[in-house]
Amino acid sequence: MQITSVMCLKRNSAFPHPNTEPPGKKKTKSKKSTVFNIQTIILSVLMAISLVTIIVMGLLLYHRFKLALEKTAVDNTEATVEGTVDRLNADLLDIRQIFNGANYNVVQQFDISSREFVEQFSLLYETNSDKVQSVALYDHEGKLIASEPVAAEKKNVKVQTQEWYKNAEDAIENIHFSTPHIQELFEDGSYRYQWVVSLSRYVDVNKGETPETGILLLDMKYSVIRDVMKQINDCSGGIYYYLTSQDGEMIYHPRGTELNRGLFEENSLDAAKYEDGTYEIRADGQNETVIVRSVAYTGWKMIGVVPESVQAANYKNFRYYVFATVLVLLVMLLEGNQLVSRKISKPIRELDASVKTYEAGGKPDIYIGGSSEIRHLGHSVQKSYEQIEELMDEIIRQQNERRKSELDALQSQINPHFLYNTLESITWMVEAQENEAAVRMISELAKLLRVSLSRGKTIIPIKDELQHSRSYMNIQLARYKERFKTEFRIEEEIENCCIVKLVIQPILENAIYYGVGNMDEDEDGRIIVSGEKKEEDILITIEDNGMGMPEEVLGKILTDNSKVPKHGSGVGVINVHSRIRLMFGEKYGLSIESEPDEGTRVTIRIPAIPYTPENAERLESQKYIQRRSADEKESD
Repeated sequence: MQITSVMCLKRNSAFPHPNTEPPGKKKTKSKKSTVFNIQTIILSVLMAISLVTIIVMGLLLYHRFKLALEKTAVDNTEATVEGTVDRLNADLLDIRQIFNGANYNVVQQFDISSREFVEQFSLLYETNSDKVQSVALYDHEGKLIASEPVAAEKKNVKVQTQEWYKNAEDAIENIHFSTPHIQELFEDGSYRYQWVVSLSRYVDVNKGETPETGILLLDMKYSVIRDVMKQINDCSGGIYYYLTSQDGEMIYHPRGTELNRGLFEENSLDAAKYEDGTYEIRADGQNETVIVRSVAYTGWKMIGVVPESVQAANYKNFRYYVFATVLVLLVMLLEGNQLVSRKISKPIRELDASVKTYEAGGKPDIYIGGSSEIRHLGHSVQKSYEQIEELMDEIIRQQNERRKSELDALQSQINPHFLYNTLESITWMVEAQENEAAVRMISELAKLLRVSLSRGKTIIPIKDELQHSRSYMNIQLARYKERFKTEFRIEEEIENCCIVKLVIQPILENAIYYGVGNMDEDEDGRIIVSGEKKEEDILITIEDNGMGMPEEVLGKILTDNSKVPKHGSGVGVINVHSRIRLMFGEKYGLSIESEPDEGTRVTIRIPAIPYTPENAERLESQKYIQRRSADEKESD
């Protein structure tokens, strides 16, 4: 020890402290200036170049893919329209073939008064009833000759005035397709409205040896068209498709109900005039891409509409993709730029870091490396620090031991005076032959010590913390001769949640020593401990009707160490507050309400975390709170 002291004296004489100045020399204030190291300069230049490059690339990529997305949406819509038109053409071709079969193979083949005609007419309908609602034959005066299925004709129906009849009379060589309408020719026992598309044609009729003419009517079920259109609209993702006649009369629209009520408008009249192709139009204040295709033979127009809003949604999703890509590139370039700048400036940074660490109280090996100049400088610094290294190690060791002692004292909540007083109380009980009371106090003390030790754990279930508090209060009630009352009002659902060990007892201790402990029995001193779950947090309240505290003390109780109680365990509310915040985060801890002569209310706020060995271990290592903070940032 003497040798060490001599060496320290020699060291101090040979190497004066850097802050020591010669006598008589006045200290001058130096101007603070911002100095950037070489790594920061290199990194800043590289990041500026990288940032400009990535932004330009991102904009070009976004523009290119925007065009690609637009083209893809239009191409997909065109393909859907083409496929749907082909399907409609096939379905309508089947209907035309059924109609031609009825004309050539039945009407013109058999006498309408013959049994064969009736049988073939019925067979034709039965075979195609999945697509055909009804088949009827009228003479040139509009009188019904035959119909399938057999049904009574409605009264006061003038077929000559209906569109399908007049179309057949005007152009006798063609099959005419009507727009969708409700069938109003025959009585329907179900009283349902049957939507149909009518096919009609002027035909020759065999009636004996006298040739006559008539009108053949075939009502195609509207569901043949509706099912096809509904299928493509149900999976269109905002793009919609509709069918219109060559005059712009709507045949099918996915928002047909809104159209009929005037809640939605469609530019069908203009769209029906378009030739087959793709068009950019503006409707209702927004741009739309319209794809038009004709349905064979009928003159109908199949129209697909790509609204601007659909494109905008695709752009939005792609913007997120571009942003994520740019962010990843920035991170990668940042790492690369840091690697380059670190490689260039590493020797100086290592030497500077080792010196700063040493000055801050650490004891690293002074870095010696790089060029000859830096190596020489490192050797010089290392030589100067070697003479004080042992002393610095001793100082650090002492500081660490003192800090550990302070933490151990903070964790421990049992004051020797409390133990002495408790044991003396037990001794008095035994001497007074109050053995049952002594046994109860010893049992409560054992429970208190069990929770206090907790095998070195900091996180325990709330029910164990409450058991510790109950044991403590039972001991105090015995010592204070039941001068006050204690009540616990705890919701059962919170008992199996996590809490920092020994946070309720110090508050109860303060409530006794500075609240109800000095009250007389007739003053009805009371301490109430309540606990409840509120949303995602747990609130534990310790309330007493004691002396309270003035406002100036209340404002400093959680910030001023001088307010730590001197007669209790030695651990004040500020230490409890700090432990909770260190464990769970800044939003948790204590809140205190108090008024002189009215009492004090202390509320403990902690997160509602179920107690499991895994959660307790994560909290002990602070991994749970880190993961919780990361999840909250992602949800935001």
